[in-house]
Amino acid sequence: MAFVRAVVRGYERYGIDPAGALAEAQIAPRELESKDARITSAQFEALCAHAMQELDDEALGWFSRRLPWGSYGMLCRASLGAPDLGVAIKRWCRHLRLLTDEVVLQLSVADGLATVSIEERSQLGGFREFCLASNLRFLHGFASWVVDSRLSLRSASFPFAPPPHRDAYSLMFCDRLEFNAARAGYSFDERYLAMPLQRDERALRSMLRRALPLTVLQYRRDRLLGQRVRELIAAHGGEAATAPALAGWLNLSSRTLHRQLAEEGVSLQALKDDVRHSQAAEQLRRTQKPIKQIALAVGFRNEKSFSRAFRTWSGLTPGAFRASSRNPGLAAGDEALDQAPDGVLHREVS
Repeated sequence: MAFVRAVVRGYERYGIDPAGALAEAQIAPRELESKDARITSAQFEALCAHAMQELDDEALGWFSRRLPWGSYGMLCRASLGAPDLGVAIKRWCRHLRLLTDEVVLQLSVADGLATVSIEERSQLGGFREFCLASNLRFLHGFASWVVDSRLSLRSASFPFAPPPHRDAYSLMFCDRLEFNAARAGYSFDERYLAMPLQRDERALRSMLRRALPLTVLQYRRDRLLGQRVRELIAAHGGEAATAPALAGWLNLSSRTLHRQLAEEGVSLQALKDDVRHSQAAEQLRRTQKPIKQIALAVGFRNEKSFSRAFRTWSGLTPGAFRASSRNPGLAAGDEALDQAPDGVLHREVS
């Protein structure tokens, strides 16, 4: 309801009665004073669409001058011809300054993360929270849509105290939130920036007829989901070994996780096997650890099941792989020395 009150504040700034907008969204005026009242995303879409057109201000009173109806559509169109998402975001940030210089969006990249942040250049007063959150969501929604992939956020920060409705922020942004920060912003994997744009002018015209859901709801599809799942399994091991655990890390349902991975042409089991194979191969190459110890370290219950799986992955037993990695001339079809579980050396012909 705090965001509804912010829209009503915009009406007050222009001296216009908000009754029509509230009625359009089926929000009773008495609910405005309720701290616990909530509305649906569809109601919020209806409210904002009506208000932006009736006030002829897509900024809803945030700035010293209006952003006429169609302003954010212009930002979308100006970014559409970019060769990749990184350039599209930079264009969005630059062109927003043609509309207002009271907030400045900036894109920076460091340590594998891309960060969008907002520099405030004027006092936003009672509009501050709604303005900052909305501008971040506008760009995030467009960016996700234009590459047809959710930009899964790693963290988000806001330069004000946690509001009573802070739980809404985890739905709009992510679970890792920082309040009382220096600036508003969010970070995501920089690999999204290299994604080519998937939309054209025709798709843009269709989207703009109902653009507001992109600013309220998180985009579902994530084209880097497989890579993120692989990274989580590698980083957290057994803690992220099941679909429910991974879904929790990614703020998805298990069903959505499996479906989106299938859309990428990969399964959760295949990703787990890939991580196990990579970790096992690395340890076999670089350490002298017993094979049984490596098997346990990568999630197998015993050496026998590990050896069987490793041979399926690489065509070699773990012992043969270790030997061949130290003697590149040793091929899979050659005789290889394998370390037996009891410590006795024996010969195995592949």
